Amino acid sequence: MHPIAFYLGSLPIRWYGVMMALGFLAGLWTATRRARRVNVSAEIISDVTLWLMLGSIVGARFVYVTTYWKQEFSGQPFSEVFAVWNGGLVYYGGLLGAVVAGIIFLTVKRLPLWKIADILAPSIALGSVFGRIGCLLNGCCYGYACELPWAIHFPPSHETHGVGVHPTEIYDALLNLVLYLALAGWFRHKKFDGQIFAGYLIGYAVFRSIAEHFRGDYPADHVHHGLTSAQVVSLPMLAAGVVLLFWLSRSARKTAPVK
Repeated sequence: MHPIAFYLGSLPIRWYGVMMALGFLAGLWTATRRARRVNVSAEIISDVTLWLMLGSIVGARFVYVTTYWKQEFSGQPFSEVFAVWNGGLVYYGGLLGAVVAGIIFLTVKRLPLWKIADILAPSIALGSVFGRIGCLLNGCCYGYACELPWAIHFPPSHETHGVGVHPTEIYDALLNLVLYLALAGWFRHKKFDGQIFAGYLIGYAVFRSIAEHFRGDYPADHVHHGLTSAQVVSLPMLAAGVVLLFWLSRSARKTAPVK
């Protein structure tokens, strides 16, 4: 657990923020390379990525603050609401914010929504790899207690009190890496626009639910009938991915030229 990467004068630069920045850069680089294969300019990807980044940060922070208001923000200076460098982002809020920002930008610019969504989808998974490493360095999103050989031990001052816990951050990072590789390979053989993005929704929902099974940091009121809040949200995400895949596949068959 190393939350502080370095200092700029008296200003601490946290690893969480550094890893988030690296995640965005890695996502932008890989998406730009992927775009060239389908004749989409790098400038378009750079522009939409900026809007996605802003939308995701706003959405992720908004959901975190509203979810953990009583535990972390009630009675604190209001400026803490904006202190994203200390950690505290909810992925699903970020995904929703990015989707809304992306749809608005692509619609206004009259750019192909599903084609660009496919270009970006694998890179979103890659960015999550860096994000989860940031969680590990920050000491958040940890698992429940275990005695497995690969259990990790945070410092005794941590809320786990030094007890060995599941490294759920690493589980999630590895699963997102697998998802990235699978989607990047699938992109080369896709049959219709939107197929890769729909596959991302399905794959992420499944993999996130697996990693969540080992989480141990949720307050009791964030577990519903044995499911964490993220697992509950994964259900409609999975359904949306399946419906989208079916709908886009059907639409592609209807518009395909008759041979």
